[in-house]
Amino acid sequence: MDSNHRIRAAFERLANSRPALVPYIAAGDPSPAATPQLMHALVKAGADVIELGVPFSDPMADGPVIQQAAERAIAQGTSLQTVLDMVAQFRQTDTTTPVVLMGYANPIERMGQQNFVDRASQAGVDGLLVVDYPPEESQEFTGMLNDAGIDPIFLLAPTSTPERMALVGKLARGYVYYVSLKGVTGAATLNTQDVATRVARIREFVSIPVGVGFGIRDAHSARELGSCADAVVIGSKLIDTMQGAWQAAHSSGRSSQQADQEAIDAAADWLQNIRNHL
Repeated sequence: MDSNHRIRAAFERLANSRPALVPYIAAGDPSPAATPQLMHALVKAGADVIELGVPFSDPMADGPVIQQAAERAIAQGTSLQTVLDMVAQFRQTDTTTPVVLMGYANPIERMGQQNFVDRASQAGVDGLLVVDYPPEESQEFTGMLNDAGIDPIFLLAPTSTPERMALVGKLARGYVYYVSLKGVTGAATLNTQDVATRVARIREFVSIPVGVGFGIRDAHSARELGSCADAVVIGSKLIDTMQGAWQAAHSSGRSSQQADQEAIDAAADWLQNIRNHL
């Protein structure tokens, strides 16, 4: 399937039935070799879109769980280019599941914006969310992404102004990502009614699907938020589950490869449970 349409097709398929389930994983964790296998396992468990985090040494928007996953990935040599290689490997056998890269500006700037866009398109990336490329400064880069058939995705937060929402509504493609809590990923408790009110406000400015993330930790919170959003994004709790399984396997004397498999199985089981409750 043409990458231009994968995200749109995923949301159209789910329209009026249930929210899209969007797991976030850190590319290269538990290991670079395991990542494509993990992506396939998550799709089998019910993922509709995969958000693949590009590890970065100073991930300011991420909480400790995702920061530690990024550190583990970097320690094993995961770079922006290896992340693109993982996507290309995944695409060899899955040409329908959308893959969105989420990361920071620095690795893209080092590779060069146009060079990155060309390589990402070639690898089969469908969308890109760069935490520290504000929409006000992203028009030129957004144009490059659109030309390559990659959806530019932006964050909105409880503090976003109507002006910011309107600009994101103009520039964003695919979906927008509403950060349901102030603070970093994996943070405190959710107020579903407040989220529902804010998502309704965002919809006044944005005509594409609205996904909600940050703070979804179980099937109950996923279902609650899914009732008012087009997608639920789950990262910290999924990575935490995976790391717990990896450590348990490793400390019981299993090889790293066996530990990777235990982590993948635990992640898939956990996500399947979320999917069953949406």
